[in-house]
Amino acid sequence: MAEFLTAAEAARRLGVKPATLYAYVSRGVLSRVRAPDGRASLFGADEVERLARRGRPRRPAGAADITVESAITEITGDSLRFRGLDATRLAVTRTFEEVAELLWTGEFRPAREPWRARPAALAAGRAAQAALPGGILPLERLQVIVPAMAATDPLRLQLDRSAVIAAGRNIIAGMVDCLGVSPPGGDPPVTPRTGGLPAPPYPPGPPGPPGAADPGEPIAGRLWSGLCDARPAPGLMRALSAALVLLADHELAASTLAARAAASVRADPYAVVGTGLGAMSGALHGGASLGAETLMAAASGPDDVPRVVTELLRRGERVPGFGHFVYRGGDPRAVLLLDLVRRAAPKSRQLAVADAVFAEVRQKSLPGPNIDYAIATLVRVAGMVRGAGEAIFAVARTAGWIAHALEAYSGPGPLRPRAVYTGRPAAD
Repeated sequence: MAEFLTAAEAARRLGVKPATLYAYVSRGVLSRVRAPDGRASLFGADEVERLARRGRPRRPAGAADITVESAITEITGDSLRFRGLDATRLAVTRTFEEVAELLWTGEFRPAREPWRARPAALAAGRAAQAALPGGILPLERLQVIVPAMAATDPLRLQLDRSAVIAAGRNIIAGMVDCLGVSPPGGDPPVTPRTGGLPAPPYPPGPPGPPGAADPGEPIAGRLWSGLCDARPAPGLMRALSAALVLLADHELAASTLAARAAASVRADPYAVVGTGLGAMSGALHGGASLGAETLMAAASGPDDVPRVVTELLRRGERVPGFGHFVYRGGDPRAVLLLDLVRRAAPKSRQLAVADAVFAEVRQKSLPGPNIDYAIATLVRVAGMVRGAGEAIFAVARTAGWIAHALEAYSGPGPLRPRAVYTGRPAAD
């Protein structure tokens, strides 16, 4: 019968820290199995012994590992789990608010009343947008809204657990409710909608200004109101709700690493979220959905897709929204979300365009679609404003950033990776 070592025993035998041990796992140097109780990791004694005799493995050229111990999210080759629970299952059985509370506390805590931002925060967030020029994308508006709200919160530097969770609710509610007003540039106001979700068990809150989302709705319904002036079909509303859950966290993605580093030096929750928003705006991260939206918009119809994809590849560009460096066998989040959209609007012309892009990419033996492509498909089918995918990503991932901030606030101190110097040698 094979013998196993605990993480502490394996690290001690190899002469490394536990974080380094898990880095070996992520790089495929060492394998692990789950203990019978499902909580601890075990390592084969023989494998550990062979590695100890070979000595510490050298880092491959170009590789970079930053390993942080976390109890929030686990990613395997084909699955995503929040606190040990399958995220794709949560996406169709739980609300975004419930999953956010799970990420923050480890428990489901249904809200007794809807999340509402403080009136001063809403006023500041809405006023900050007044000076913005027309045509500003939703993500760019959010990058203005969050620091404006921060200035109104005198307790933002209070970093005990309950205060941070309260700030998280305030930030997310403020983000969606400030989007639900007239954007700059004189565009018509967005009309509040019912959102297609069951009526909450609590009384609606006070009405906001013209064009504001109904503060008595769940977050998903209020976000829809801020991104689309059409009444949602129930199926598409369910797809948006699922998208928020699927995007709530993704371990140490670039924006989360940046947000966690900010929290490790005790930046306040608003600054943590602002840091995450800046990182996720990159074209290779949350901004990828905008690229996929643009690709679909460039095709006049399904028959025009081969031309659009061919021209993209001819310019030396990659097809946005396809492939994922973690999910080699396919992004499970994309599979679920695309299925929900197809069931909600099977005859949509925009869905036909999205499926034509998918078919063209598959014909060229390129990787399958990822969550960014699925979000872009939802946005196009629902008729949301341009760039809505980035805003969905940002609101959802704020829950994860707050969860990582809570872990970092209780940690030892700054997250400080070291660089390997490759510059000019020191002069003698």
